[in-house]
Amino acid sequence: MSRPVVVTGLGLVSCAGEGVDAHLIALAGAEAPRTDSEAFAPYPVHPAPAIAWDGQIPKRSDQRQMEAWQRLGVYAAGLALDAAGVKDDAAFKQALHLVVAAGGGERDYAVDGAILTGLRDAADPGAYLNERLQNDLRPTLFLAQLSNLLAGNIAIVHGVTGASRTFMGEESAGVDALRIAQARVASGQIDAILVGGSYSAERPDVLVIHEMGDYLARDAFRPVFARGDKGGEAGFILGSCAAFLMLESAAHAAARGARALAQLEPVASDRTRRAPGSVAVSLETLWGQAGLSAPDHVLSGATGVAPITAEERTVLTKLAPCARLRALGDVIGHGLEVAAPFGAALAAALVAGGGAREVAVTAVGHRRGEGVLRLVPA
Repeated sequence: MSRPVVVTGLGLVSCAGEGVDAHLIALAGAEAPRTDSEAFAPYPVHPAPAIAWDGQIPKRSDQRQMEAWQRLGVYAAGLALDAAGVKDDAAFKQALHLVVAAGGGERDYAVDGAILTGLRDAADPGAYLNERLQNDLRPTLFLAQLSNLLAGNIAIVHGVTGASRTFMGEESAGVDALRIAQARVASGQIDAILVGGSYSAERPDVLVIHEMGDYLARDAFRPVFARGDKGGEAGFILGSCAAFLMLESAAHAAARGARALAQLEPVASDRTRRAPGSVAVSLETLWGQAGLSAPDHVLSGATGVAPITAEERTVLTKLAPCARLRALGDVIGHGLEVAAPFGAALAAALVAGGGAREVAVTAVGHRRGEGVLRLVPA
């Protein structure tokens, strides 16, 4: 069985604002996204917008017990439920399945700092580190790192109580979340599923992690495809963002009178052993697997990391010479696990607005993993 899978609701939050309209305006424009270059200098970030959390998370107690990445995700999930017209449909939400792609929770900075300071003078750094990790970290810290905590909060706040599964770990997590969600609906296993993720960029710990790999761009904002390969220019600028999509079988959506915004085709994914030219070969193969022909728009999740970003641009120009190529990083920043869901959501919005008959979305991970998606009118 291979049923058509349609998008019936979108929830978006990023530095561009909240909701579909704000993001379509940002996508159509040429202005740089809102950037904070001072809070974590020399590393810029694209901060979350000011949000009235009560609109989707009514209980202050729920808001207080969540970290920023969870609040962003729960809020965006609520927007998607609202847009799909099921926010107040308890029966629908009880049967609704959920797939979440999100990074871990925030760290205990004081403990981390003390451990790093002590390592400098430790006679046996390995033994010292093991002892400190066993004795100094809160046991609940590891629970807070798991993406299923976001899924749990969506269930608690919004009453989405069907089965859930979660992914975390770089861009491929978002690709796989969409791939599995689409496949489960298409195969007839389920009729509806809420899929998406969230990311909080305004955290010293994630900046340190990515800087250790030399993945962060520094100083002033530059467009993703103009970051070159020089130190400080190349790399990504993290963005606080969240995106959720309601996916349904076309028949299920029609039966309840829901508007189908776009149709999501089967998601193509790969994991190459990175070498010069491997990303180009992977994207060309995935392009065919996704069924793309001549898209009007290509929304690229390119990170800005050299040299794969230049390689991606070259192959995309070849595969879609007439399409408008737009890097998501120039609209919302880079949200790792959220890149693919956010690209899919923006693609669905473009199709729904009548401005596109085929949109391609790419997600090439900064270290590994490649994905391509195709969205068309329903």
